[in-house]
This record gives sequence, C-alpha cells and structure tokens, in this order.
Amino acid sequence: MITVRSLLDDAWYERYTRVSQLNIRSSIYDLTNKCNLRCKGCFFFSSDEHKLQDGEEKDVRKWEDFVDREVERGVNLAILIGGEPTLFLDRVEAFYKRVPTYCATNGIIKVPRDRFPDMMVGISLWGDSEDEKVLRGRDVFSLSLNNYSGDAYTYYLYTLTPKQIGRIERVVRRIRDNGLKVHFQLLSNDEGAEGFHWNDSQLADVRGEMDDLLDRYPDTVISSKYYHQVICTGEMLGRKWGWLECPSVTEHMDHRTPQPKRLIRFIRWGADLKTTHRCCTSATRDCTTCKDGAAHMSWVMVNKRAHMRSTQDFQNFVEVYEMFAKLYRFIPW
Repeated sequence: MITVRSLLDDAWYERYTRVSQLNIRSSIYDLTNKCNLRCKGCFFFSSDEHKLQDGEEKDVRKWEDFVDREVERGVNLAILIGGEPTLFLDRVEAFYKRVPTYCATNGIIKVPRDRFPDMMVGISLWGDSEDEKVLRGRDVFSLSLNNYSGDAYTYYLYTLTPKQIGRIERVVRRIRDNGLKVHFQLLSNDEGAEGFHWNDSQLADVRGEMDDLLDRYPDTVISSKYYHQVICTGEMLGRKWGWLECPSVTEHMDHRTPQPKRLIRFIRWGADLKTTHRCCTSATRDCTTCKDGAAHMSWVMVNKRAHMRSTQDFQNFVEVYEMFAKLYRFIPW
C-alpha cells in the first residue's frame, strides 16, 4: 500500500507535514468596481463584471458584517481583487482586522504599513516598461517599485507575455535589486491584444526561461518547475486543463457532473456583497485558454491522491503547496 510516509524521506515528510496542517479555505472578493487603470486583457472589465445592477456596497459596517459571516462560513484566507482595492482602504481594513488577507494591487497607491503592517500585497506586473505602456497605458512598474522597495510583505505577480521571452531576467534583476520577490503567471489575453497570443513553441521557450530563472535567482523567484510545466502545457498527470478540471468554481454555481476535485467552500463575491461570479476569473473566458496561475496551482493542490503515484510526483505536489503557502504568507519565504 502506497502511503505518504512510504513516498517521502524524513526531510520531505517534514515539509509535507508543515503544509498539510494549514487547511486553507480561501475565497475571492471584488472590493470595488473602480480602477485607476484600464489594462488590455483584464478579465474583470473585459467581461463586464464591474457592471453590477446595484453597483457596490459603500457602507463599511455592512462590509464588516459580511466579513464576519464569511469567517463563520469557514474562510481563513481573503483574496482581495477589484477593480483596485487600495482605492478603498476602509474596506480592506474590514477584512484585515478579521481574517488573513491578501491584497492584489497595481501598486500605484502605497498600502500604509502603519495601518496594515503584515498584510500580504501582490503587485500586478505585465512586462517591462515597454509592454506595460502597451497593455496598461503607462509604466506602472517604476512607480510601484518606488512605493514598495524593500517591503518584506510584498511580491510581484509577473504576468508573462510572448513578447517578454528573452527579456524576463532584466525585470527579475530589477525586482531583486529592490529587495522584493516575484512569482510568474501567463497572460490569457482575454481581449485579443495583437501579438500577445501564445503558441506551443513560445510556451516551451517561456517554460525553459522560468525554470532557468528559478535556478539562478532562488531567493527572488517564488515558484516551482512543476507549476511551470502544468501552466505551460495545460496538462497534469495526463489530464487536460479545462472547465471539467478547474477547482476554482464558486461552490453554489458548480453543477458539473461528475464533480471534479475542487476548493472547499470557495466563492467569488462581487462588490455589492450579493452577486457571485462563476469562477476566480470570468464567465466569458474560454477555460481552455485560461492561464490563471492560482487556478492551476490549486488544480495541483486539490489532487493530492492523484500525485501519490511516485516519490517525484508527490514531491511535485508538496513544492506547489509550499509555493502557494508562501505567496499567501502561511509559511515564511
């Protein structure tokens, strides 16, 4: 009989034990329908998810009551997205005071550390200065670096594009030189920006480049080669990524048969505190083209038993779980 203990030596078993005890229960919250940027490929605006019939809830006390109910529902990780969450720091605080909180931001507005001393902040980055100007309308990278340089609770969520192949290292070096970390995901190109679609050759090239950077910048890049493999090939253990595999579907909207392994109690909430969205990205996205990093690492994490085929497979599972736990500050870098 294959058991976890039979697959792992003492060192790996200790690593597994540390993450297996976390019991992470996350949900995603659109904190606002507003943003101070309009990026090409942003699923929130391209899918019209910001156009809620009742707008967004403005009463902070209702946000506080809502978060209390979410904690009672079992949520122990609140992932705040938008719009741009830092436009409404009182709403951010409603979460931060009640539950472990991660805030996704474009980095234009600096999170005040006297108010949120240890809140994990993930800064979206869409390439070097040239690509940022094309996809986001301005060079946000330089501004966010100035705001967050040396911040121990901040990392860059670097969305790689085909145009970045061969140019990623200089961005990673700049992040390293500012005392920050970086994690990679791939652009899904929801709005069909010209020149930003992936082909198989480009996916193979970017995978190799990510692997190489992880080897050469291990103190800066928070990632896993197995994660790179899964996100670039769209396959895991011979299974193909898609709607019937995605773990990040809102629980009460998930009517798939048969039911795949999924995140327990997961919901993505709208900023009116009433609307729920289909999944962690948008209902208009073609799931077969989705490159969302969190969804793919969750795909690995919910399929623990499937990875108990060999020592290498299960070590891959542990590494991805550790990566997720570091990105949301459940364990140290």
